[in-house]
Amino acid sequence: MWTVSHLGGTVRTEDFGHLVSRTPHSVRRAEHPAQVVEAIAFARAAGLPLAPRGAAHSVYGRSQAEGGVVLDVTGIAAVGEVTPDRVTVGAGASWRAVVEATLPAGLAPPVLPDYLDLTVGGTVVVGGVGGTTHRHGLVSDNVLELEVVTGTGDVVVCGPGHPLFDAARGGLGQVGVVTSVTLALAPAPPQARRYVVEYRTLEDMVADSRALLAENRWDYLQGAVLPTPDGWRPVLEGAALVTGTHQDVIEGLNGVVEITTMSHRELLSRLEPLEAALRELGQWDNPHPWLTTFVPDAAVEDVVGKILDRTPPEDLGKFGRVVVSPIAEGAVRTPLVRVPEGHHHAVNVLRFPGADPDEAERLVAVNRELYEVVVRAGGTLYPVSALPLSAAEWAAHYGDAMAGFAAARAEFDPDGILTPGYEVFR
Repeated sequence: MWTVSHLGGTVRTEDFGHLVSRTPHSVRRAEHPAQVVEAIAFARAAGLPLAPRGAAHSVYGRSQAEGGVVLDVTGIAAVGEVTPDRVTVGAGASWRAVVEATLPAGLAPPVLPDYLDLTVGGTVVVGGVGGTTHRHGLVSDNVLELEVVTGTGDVVVCGPGHPLFDAARGGLGQVGVVTSVTLALAPAPPQARRYVVEYRTLEDMVADSRALLAENRWDYLQGAVLPTPDGWRPVLEGAALVTGTHQDVIEGLNGVVEITTMSHRELLSRLEPLEAALRELGQWDNPHPWLTTFVPDAAVEDVVGKILDRTPPEDLGKFGRVVVSPIAEGAVRTPLVRVPEGHHHAVNVLRFPGADPDEAERLVAVNRELYEVVVRAGGTLYPVSALPLSAAEWAAHYGDAMAGFAAARAEFDPDGILTPGYEVFR
């Protein structure tokens, strides 16, 4: 059933970014794939764009559709039977619901996003980066099968080798609305030894991250540069998943190490204190002008140095950071998520500024400057950024994958109605 339907452009919608607000023709909520088929048929007949919406955690209006249909898929949220190697879940299910079902069986997906209240489908269509990406790639690299309602209204179940599978994973919702995802599962030990290593210099932190990556020493590995009253503070954060006693392997690190023992569930929920603090301060709904990229290993110190030079700490806010996390060559396997060759790093500018919309727009403009620094160094965009791209820039971003992507769009969404917010195919 449709639980909400606003006609005539009377309701504006936003997302987590709070940077873009658009007025749809109607807002609908689906609880079954058949209702997704019905919504797409309505949009096609009316000549309207359609944007699927999960947790609406996009930061630049990508889950919105000006004058079109916003389709809330959070009602498609069932979590199926947990088997030794997989679980099938509705695309509107949260990752929190997934791990609540799998952890009691001693299992979890090999890669989980850092924030568990994202929806599964919304993560898969952008790729999905997490604490184990350095070793296991993206969330989308660990998907076994998808159910997708295409832009023609066809319900297609697809897996490796099917053209829709590679066009839907990391495809920014341009070829269909994902309604069901079969996720690979792996053993999930009950405890974690968490490591926080503080450094004097960015160079020391990057050197240690390279060594830890090469040695495959930790199950979780992420880095960041934090603003402090005394200047920038580089930090590595990692974890070893353990059962029973464990010998910490921290020899040779160039920083000061703090070690904490916690449950696996606590490790997965490590962002909850940050969310609670932001909500208590009334800052959770402030704008989020974030920039997310991938940078080649050889250029990372130079690129991050230039980003820090152009980023006053007050632009990040008290809770902001510049993420600098290593990723092994070949870990990312989703064709439409474009990454540099060889080892590379996720380099993200995560800002938590005040509520001033003019300041937020200024920071979006700064994203353009920083993106150009990344591209000149051979880096790529992770498209969940608060950064509009032109058609020519999208073509350059996808490179030799653009022709196949455009062909998939023409086949599976010939009317070009799906997920207009990215403006990949103007």
